[in-house]
Amino acid sequence: MRPTLIVIHYTAMESCDAARDRLCDPTAEVSAHWLISRHGKAEALVPEPMRAWHAGAGEWAGITDVNSHSIGIELDNRGTEPFCDPQMAALEDVLRAVMARWTIPPHRVIGHSDMAPARKGDPGPRFDWRRLARQGLSVWPERLTGGRIADFDRDARRFGYPDVDQSVVLQAFRLRFRPWAKGPLDAVDAAMAADLAARFGVDASPAQA
Repeated sequence: MRPTLIVIHYTAMESCDAARDRLCDPTAEVSAHWLISRHGKAEALVPEPMRAWHAGAGEWAGITDVNSHSIGIELDNRGTEPFCDPQMAALEDVLRAVMARWTIPPHRVIGHSDMAPARKGDPGPRFDWRRLARQGLSVWPERLTGGRIADFDRDARRFGYPDVDQSVVLQAFRLRFRPWAKGPLDAVDAAMAADLAARFGVDASPAQA
């Protein structure tokens, strides 16, 4: 399949060398197209036209075989630390090139936790999605008011999240857009989801998307 998504991960391993060894080990049955070290070295591990085994079970915007529709980028990070500037700068360069090669729009750049919310948490709360959005490499909600709590499930699905329990989707949604928010679903969550659905949802007009 032609790639239409980019999925960002963290390696959750002690070093980039250890991650590379695992990603290149056939017995591990896991792989990714790109690996980026914390020092900013980007390595191509799987040719982009080929399928890599990075996403696993999950769904985004109705796509259930995410591996066949996506480019996977692994970031050398244990998941408990900030992503350093050299690594983020290298990621931005890789994203620009991949998005241009495959005509992938910013709203199709997602995290592993977005498409597998019950199973995965990467790239985690310390990943700077807003930095990517400022450069047109991802998206960020522009409206923080005006949403209806009752519409959150519908709007989250329109944006791309799978149809699973609200608590699971809310956790993934906040992990990306409100990583330090606590408590039950609120009006800010609803407004953010409504904004994303209106601009980038499956039924958004070409002018909006």
